Amino acid sequence: MFTGIDEVDWASMRHAYGSARDVPALLWGLASADAAEREAALDGMYGAVHHQGDVYDSTLACLPFLFELVEREEVRDRDEVLGLLVSIGGEEGGDGGASAPAVDTDRVPEPVRETYLMARTAVRAGAPAFARLTGDLDPGVRRAAPGALVRFLEEPARVLDLLRERVAVERDDRVLVALTESLGLFAHRHPGQARHAVTLLTGLSAPPYGPGQRLAALGQLAGCASDRLPADLVATAVGLLRDRSRERGPCRSEEPERPAKDTLVGRIRRLRPSDEEGSQLLRTLHSGLGDRVRDRIALLEGQLTSPDPTDRCNAVWMSTGLLHGWRGDYHRPVALIGAQLAQGKGRLREAAVSVLSDLFDLAAPAADELDALVGAHSDLWVRQWERGAPTLGEPLKALARSGDPRAVPVLAFVLAGPVVPDDLGDAVVHLGRAAVPLAPALRHRLAGTALHSPEAYPRALPLLSALGALGDARAVPEVLRVVLGVPEGVRSRDALVAAAVRTVGAFGPAALDAAPVLRNLLRTEWAGVAADALWSLEGDADAVRPVLVRELTNEDAPKRRAAADALARIGPAARPALPDLRLMARSSQLWERMSAACALWRVGGDDDAGGLRGRPSGVTGAGGDVALAVSVLRASWRENPHTRRPIADCLAAVGPASEPLHDLLHAELASPRRHTASPAGYAGHGAFADEGLLRVCREVLAGG
Repeated sequence: MFTGIDEVDWASMRHAYGSARDVPALLWGLASADAAEREAALDGMYGAVHHQGDVYDSTLACLPFLFELVEREEVRDRDEVLGLLVSIGGEEGGDGGASAPAVDTDRVPEPVRETYLMARTAVRAGAPAFARLTGDLDPGVRRAAPGALVRFLEEPARVLDLLRERVAVERDDRVLVALTESLGLFAHRHPGQARHAVTLLTGLSAPPYGPGQRLAALGQLAGCASDRLPADLVATAVGLLRDRSRERGPCRSEEPERPAKDTLVGRIRRLRPSDEEGSQLLRTLHSGLGDRVRDRIALLEGQLTSPDPTDRCNAVWMSTGLLHGWRGDYHRPVALIGAQLAQGKGRLREAAVSVLSDLFDLAAPAADELDALVGAHSDLWVRQWERGAPTLGEPLKALARSGDPRAVPVLAFVLAGPVVPDDLGDAVVHLGRAAVPLAPALRHRLAGTALHSPEAYPRALPLLSALGALGDARAVPEVLRVVLGVPEGVRSRDALVAAAVRTVGAFGPAALDAAPVLRNLLRTEWAGVAADALWSLEGDADAVRPVLVRELTNEDAPKRRAAADALARIGPAARPALPDLRLMARSSQLWERMSAACALWRVGGDDDAGGLRGRPSGVTGAGGDVALAVSVLRASWRENPHTRRPIADCLAAVGPASEPLHDLLHAELASPRRHTASPAGYAGHGAFADEGLLRVCREVLAGG
């Protein structure tokens, strides 16, 4: 084996961590009879030779030996090596579990791009091996080979014939599922011959094929030929899921026993669902259904009411893609997720809590179950970590974020205890006036924060946010202590002081005693935020306008934007700032243009929307400023979806005069896709941010 491996000058080659002299040992490790050695070697390949999807000269040099490995029947875990080859070839979908996404070669430098292209070419040149492996004795290899075949063998007719032949003779259910998925991939990659693959998929979606194969076929048809789906798709899919679960019996890992080795590959394996195939089948179907949100909700409800807890656990985890990616009525699905909290300790309850904690007020239908769990398990109120500070327990966090007042007494108990999580204040923000009883304890906690500590920022910031949200002006002394008392050199000092100043501003005229401190800050690095807060306290535009106009030319872009936002809140009394705002509205930076445009409209606009007609954007005066603002905001809305919430807030402040942009709001409300959705999946609190945008859009249109 590996003829010529010693003749390769590995020492002259590189991988992610320097010299590639260790690569031969990794290749021999992949061929080892010892499972621990194979796993360590695979981890090394992904960690160094193919680090995060990168391709090096040593990666190219490995390819002949990797192809040799996958064709040696005596080698174990060849399916893992096949997955590695698929990933090196620059394609998603390796079955090894650690493959990286395909690299966009248009975004890398020319020499690096050439290496990627060479890797793709080399894997394509070896693709006939994938054809041979579709009939391998090892079912794991037969599962991995069809996907590689479709991706790399550039003979569509031959590929389709091979897939058809294998479907006819294959008896392993899991391999049949892989063949079915490969037919769907073939249909996408070769539209001209897709009808032949669709015909095969239609046959696979009906008896006598088993429920797993039929589910796989329905998922592929949903993505490439939705007209071939049955009229009763949801009922059919739910029935097949339950038939499959009954045939499968109690779920157990189908992975072979492996040593508990702390490798990246090993950790990824342990994080897989206990029924990974079932999870993938339903994810594929959901993905194929796309914007058919009602069908997807009904399908999810069917999954969540399955008698099989593994099916329900899979459903809970995959609900995030639907909840955070698409708009719909989620009352019943969320209630069904809440029902899983009574299932006792284990992955199902953990999954439900995790999903609910990111839904904020959308989690309200599960509030009773969350309250019951919090009430029954005080050990879940605070989560202790092996490393790092304690955090609020997820069930309590989810209950508080949902806005349920039953969280308040428990939070009060935690605040009075010996361990107070730093993020508790963040949860309080979502409770509104119901959290007012917590204000004294929050003030006490802020007063005891060590401002010289490197942890001052993460500890004080949530408390400031909570006190500001509650409008607790009695906290002025504690907040001013932060404004004046953070020593120089403390990490994130500038941001912490700015947050404290904003909190004073949130108190409004009730914090008037803090005005002298704010005036003293008008010639410091916090001038802009201090001027904004001072306006909230005193309402004297003449006192703060010169400072904010000066801040419009600050070297720091966020401070320029903050100044424009503050001038917008001042409104017509800030008219002397209009020339600078007009210049800023033509900035090369999107977010600056947007902030300046909002300020232009609120400062220089009038209620005469008709005055927009026939005026060029460069004309000054109320109509011209509004025309410029409308043009900039319309372009910003379309260019970056994340500008939509601040633009909608601006339109709410403008009132009925916002009519020229109402078409954007109508289109937003009609779209089934959340504005925060990403092709790569949801990030952060997508549903929470999107629901906020929808709420403001409705309010603007109702008031218009």
